[in-house]
Amino acid sequence: MRIAVIGTGYVGLVSAACFAELGHTVIGVDIDEEKVKKLQTGKPTIYEPGLEEILNRGLQSGRLSFTTNIAEALPNTSVVFSAVATPPNEDYTADLRAVFTVAETIAKNADKDTVFVNKSTVPVGTGKDCEEKIAAILKDRGIDIHIPVISNPEFLREGTAVKDTMNPDRVVVGINGDEWAKEMMDELYQPVLRTGRPLVHMSRESAELVKYASNSFLATKISFINMLSHFCEVTGANVRDVARGMGLDDRIGPRFLHAGIGYGGSCFPKDVKALIAMSRHFDVPLPLVDATLEINQQQRLRFFQKLLNSLPEGSTVGVWGLSFKPKTDDLREAPSLDLIPMLQRCKHTVRVHDPIAMDNAKKLLGDDVIFTNSPMEAATEADAVILLTEWDVFRGVDMNELKAVMRGNALFDGRNVYEIEEVEEAGLSYHGIGIPHSKE
Repeated sequence: MRIAVIGTGYVGLVSAACFAELGHTVIGVDIDEEKVKKLQTGKPTIYEPGLEEILNRGLQSGRLSFTTNIAEALPNTSVVFSAVATPPNEDYTADLRAVFTVAETIAKNADKDTVFVNKSTVPVGTGKDCEEKIAAILKDRGIDIHIPVISNPEFLREGTAVKDTMNPDRVVVGINGDEWAKEMMDELYQPVLRTGRPLVHMSRESAELVKYASNSFLATKISFINMLSHFCEVTGANVRDVARGMGLDDRIGPRFLHAGIGYGGSCFPKDVKALIAMSRHFDVPLPLVDATLEINQQQRLRFFQKLLNSLPEGSTVGVWGLSFKPKTDDLREAPSLDLIPMLQRCKHTVRVHDPIAMDNAKKLLGDDVIFTNSPMEAATEADAVILLTEWDVFRGVDMNELKAVMRGNALFDGRNVYEIEEVEEAGLSYHGIGIPHSKE
């Protein structure tokens, strides 16, 4: 099948490359000329394990190409995916201008029946709005073609995006009674369905809500254990033991019960806020989702304040990890972007290391931050070191070597990666989250 993917950000680029890997002919479209030129040479514009290999296989096979000209992408195309960004506005609502622009552009240029698929995460009712805009333009053009609007949310995780796209837990397709569109989507996903992965059909409105509901539920699970971490610190309980005891109940499970400095990234913060905005729009309170956001914001600031309160004037702080999670160079809603400016405002020196994300961070953090080549270089002469991102390179550090290069002895573990005994045996003071305090 010939398909077009509009927008080559995280979702669009991974989806385009994976669809080509599955045997479809795919043309990716983006208005950013520099990005398209880079992709045409086989260089991905994001860091994602496995992406460069399938990107180049697609280009070399001729099944994958990129252009800035949407009109070039439409002839003989059966399905058009909109994978453009829907960032949050200040009032938490999703900014849908790019989605509507894509819908209108397709309506102005299509010359045959085409399935329009919203791959972007969009609020309930967006598909209906797109359908109305498309119908109005087609009427003005005086052209009798069929462009049904489908919701097909993505569930990929940064760091495992290729694997998640090729082997999804489920494929959700929201269609409101269009049998031809259903047949097209079934054919499109047939290579995935042959591996036994379920394709779940539902209404368009349900599909639009599924992504928000899924991410908000996972975020709520994170905020729940983070809420308990504070209680554990006050009572002397250990949140690791509490989480282990909870997670062994198969009704609960262990995933997303790891206490830390809260969730970040492009999905959880945006989708939780968007669900809150939708609840206000429909006048249906969702207090649990409100609390999830509030707890996440407090959790990060509470731990950062502990660090700031411990630092002498003019301290040096080693920061380990800049991306919001391992295996990505994405800094959206990353804890580092909150903490480092706080340290700078207090006139502390900041030395950082991240195995992948430093180039992106340099564009955001400026020249006052010292970017280093290794964890130990970042920790050199530091009064305190704080782990923000649990990259594997930080998990295996030698605590004795760390103590030897530091000026102070405070290790703030924002991801509860380290064992207290190992840290203290090296002469360091351990500060975790929801774990009994280190000996002084």
